Amino acid sequence: MRDAMDDATPDSPPPGCGAVGSTPAELDAFVGRSAELDALVRALDTARLVTVTGMGGVGKSRLAARAAARWTAMAARAVPRTWGRVELAAVRDAEFVDHAVVEALGLTDHTTRPPRETLLDLPQALGFAPAAGAAGCRLLLVLDGFEHLAPACASLVAELLRRAPELSVLAVGRRPLGVAGERLFPLAPLAEPEAARLLGERAAQLGVAVGEDDPAVREVCRRLDGIPLAIELAAGRLRALSPERLLERLDDRFRLLTGGLRDALPRHRALRTTIGWSHELCTPRERLLWARLSVFTGPFDLEAAEYVCSGGGLPADDVLDVLGELLAQSVVAREETAAGTRYRMLDTVRAYGAGWLSAAGDADRLRRRHRDWYVGLATWCELEWFSPRQTEVAARIEVELPNLRSALEYCMSGPREAHLGQYLAGCLWFCWAGCGRLSEGRHWLRRAVELDGGHEQSRLKALWVLAHVAILQGDTVAAPAALQECRTVAERSASATALAYAEHRSGCLALVTDDMEGAERLLRSALARYRAIGELNSNVLMGQVELAMARAFRGDLPEAVRLCEDVRRICDDHGERWARAYALYVLAYAARQEEDLGRARDLLVDCLSSAHGFRDLLGSVLAVELLALVTVGEGDAAEAAVLQGAAGAMWPSVGLRLFGSAHYNAPHELCASTARERLGEARYEECVREGARLGREAAVARALGRARARPLPGLPAPRGRARRGGPEQREPAASPTRKGGETAG
Repeated sequence: MRDAMDDATPDSPPPGCGAVGSTPAELDAFVGRSAELDALVRALDTARLVTVTGMGGVGKSRLAARAAARWTAMAARAVPRTWGRVELAAVRDAEFVDHAVVEALGLTDHTTRPPRETLLDLPQALGFAPAAGAAGCRLLLVLDGFEHLAPACASLVAELLRRAPELSVLAVGRRPLGVAGERLFPLAPLAEPEAARLLGERAAQLGVAVGEDDPAVREVCRRLDGIPLAIELAAGRLRALSPERLLERLDDRFRLLTGGLRDALPRHRALRTTIGWSHELCTPRERLLWARLSVFTGPFDLEAAEYVCSGGGLPADDVLDVLGELLAQSVVAREETAAGTRYRMLDTVRAYGAGWLSAAGDADRLRRRHRDWYVGLATWCELEWFSPRQTEVAARIEVELPNLRSALEYCMSGPREAHLGQYLAGCLWFCWAGCGRLSEGRHWLRRAVELDGGHEQSRLKALWVLAHVAILQGDTVAAPAALQECRTVAERSASATALAYAEHRSGCLALVTDDMEGAERLLRSALARYRAIGELNSNVLMGQVELAMARAFRGDLPEAVRLCEDVRRICDDHGERWARAYALYVLAYAARQEEDLGRARDLLVDCLSSAHGFRDLLGSVLAVELLALVTVGEGDAAEAAVLQGAAGAMWPSVGLRLFGSAHYNAPHELCASTARERLGEARYEECVREGARLGREAAVARALGRARARPLPGLPAPRGRARRGGPEQREPAASPTRKGGETAG
């Protein structure tokens, strides 16, 4: 039976704990497992590493989530607890495990340091310092689906447990991690009464009433070995078949599928028999779509399925109907995301389909079609970034990341695909720089430029984007090398666009290294090049903002204001919010210099709201730093010190604090000296420590002066490859770009 404590999952972390991420809501009732749940919670109280093991489809993940929620809810007041989940099923490369954990916990890191170092600083990074009067805080990290990455996960877990005493780990997979101190928790299939109740409840959700004590129902559950996944798939067939007829078909399928798998473990034969039986009951077109859908490594939309999976016996117009049948049979699940409705296959089901796709010799062709779709999607998103759909693009790219990563990985797999890998990594500049993914972008861009793709323009774009990312991370060693190569090749090939971007990024580098004369010269030249080729987009506007910043640092506030007001006007005309936020930052800087503190605060609140909405940590922390100076000017030195502490805790995830620039650092030093003078050294340091303990969300809310940061307004998700003012297209966006898109490549 369900326990009342099962519903006690807190909406927010307990006092003293930072937020660690979201937990997906469960739409179906949790059936049975009460004894296992109690035992697992007890195990979590006695061991810092517990690993739930068992076959695929046995219910490990749901049990672990319930146990984590109950363990958190049962915490004593003196020792608050929280938990976060990392899903590793879609991670293919062991090198990306640390990145996946950093991302799942919301530890966006823009630095050049490895993500492992960010994780080793986990309690501080999450704001886990105990609240006043609290004894501390415990974090439970749930690593779900690690079995294909066991060595990498074992190394990470062992090091985290040694370095973070506040941390416990609940691992979920098909095998042990093999780490010292690990307590194994093997999970068996459901007992017959619970299996029958599960079958009855799932059938009832489909409008079919079956008796839990029906002998045929009990026999079905016995034949399926009590495996929850198998039982839920069986329930989908009860709309068309009685339990007796279901039992007859099940008997046939067991014999057929078991006979070919004598070398597999018994539990693997049972799971494969279950999924294979469901596969056999599908029509040929349903089986075909099932196999082809396995190429998606994350959520996908209908248009993607229609393009990637159609053809060869499955017309695009029929995909919706066939997909509907797979949904009805629980082979595919539907979910609602910030970008609209998406579909997803369970990993075990997807892996089964992938086997059939490979056996048919069609896997490589489908991966190419998958790559083509996501290259087209990235092209469309890049073009629409400079448009009123910018917020929608940011939401969509977040949902599509697993498949974009898969496409990038495929492009990096061989020389024939290398140029598309360079193009795709460069095309996603707005994701890396605009949506808070500098570290991940650096990973893909570095791999891309190491390849010889034979397409000069794609490589040039990857080079200047790599330089841009390195500059924002404060890496003034790697950036000049990439820019020099980009400029040399661009001059040799007479690529006016690449030359403009290389010169622009060189000016940006000069700006953050305090060469204001060089920055102004290079940025003016780059803007002139952009005008000559008719380029207008977010990058061009950022060049004008950077020029304005250089003028402001040199004392020419009127010119800086003129330049940024022009940027703001263009942004408002085009619905652009990201570059606009940086223009507001410069305008706020100028207003503060002129002692117009009210205007400066209004501008910074708008700037911070937009930057935080895009997950742009650099834009956010710059705004918080300047808000601290405005706040001390308004007379609240204690709050200014708190904001400086909050910004200080954010900078390690960005890169070099204030780029190591004397000009960018001047407002920080002025704020600190003023606050110290008014508060005294001891009180100032106390307030800074208070700010450093805030999590990122709390810090932004504090800076904005209200409970929550203002979200960006939502926009409807696009259908197909719709372009502004044009008809919908079912094909991916075309490669040729229009003016207004980033065209270097």
